[in-house]
Amino acid sequence: MGLALALPAFLAACADKPPASDPDAVADYEQTNDPLEPTNRFFYKVDDTLDTYALKPVAQAYVYVTPQPVRTGLHNVLANLGSPVLFVNDVAQANPRRAGDTFMRFLINSTAGVGGIFDVAKSAGYAGHDTDGNITLALWGVPDGPFLYLPLLGPSSPRAAAGYAMDVAADPFTYVPHGYGLKTLNWARYGLGVIDTRANLLTDLDQVKKSALDPYATFRSLYRQHVQSEIAAAKADNRSTPPDWTTQ
Repeated sequence: MGLALALPAFLAACADKPPASDPDAVADYEQTNDPLEPTNRFFYKVDDTLDTYALKPVAQAYVYVTPQPVRTGLHNVLANLGSPVLFVNDVAQANPRRAGDTFMRFLINSTAGVGGIFDVAKSAGYAGHDTDGNITLALWGVPDGPFLYLPLLGPSSPRAAAGYAMDVAADPFTYVPHGYGLKTLNWARYGLGVIDTRANLLTDLDQVKKSALDPYATFRSLYRQHVQSEIAAAKADNRSTPPDWTTQ
């Protein structure tokens, strides 16, 4: 019953495909691959409002009151806590060299790096990298699907949403018990992660919003470019697992 009531609204939110008599418009429509554009734009406006009046001011306050070395240390800790998910994706992508680096970075930074505050592994020759479930599914041959703008999560796609669910399932912190304040620490980790990410993008996001004629379309394009670059990086990564200290 609920699905039957929601279906007309869903269809109404779809962008109409141009007629076949306009091949240029059809080609642009297919290249954009954003059939839910009206709905996506609505969620973008909602998120942009929340960002303008809540998240951005918090991020600005965080930058103002927190010295850069402290922010760097907190960022390193958050990255180190994400190492298990990164490792799972490296293995799933059949990239043992990346997986070896991720394991060594977690081991070194968790010990010599004092819980990840200091990125000792980088100076030891173990370079960091980014990847996620979306990239893993892409390397498995799963198509991206149409563009989506998800509330609170931002630019995405059906594949990216599935990849995010995989990452949540692979994260050991998803299964922390309720006692001893561990759940609170877990939520604090997620909250600080959001603020840290937003703080690192203060200048870039402001520049896009000020200079782009259509910020939504610009963010859509930048998101897809970023995903493609991450896929290309995962395919072309030919690093050696042991660092070559002779070239340091």
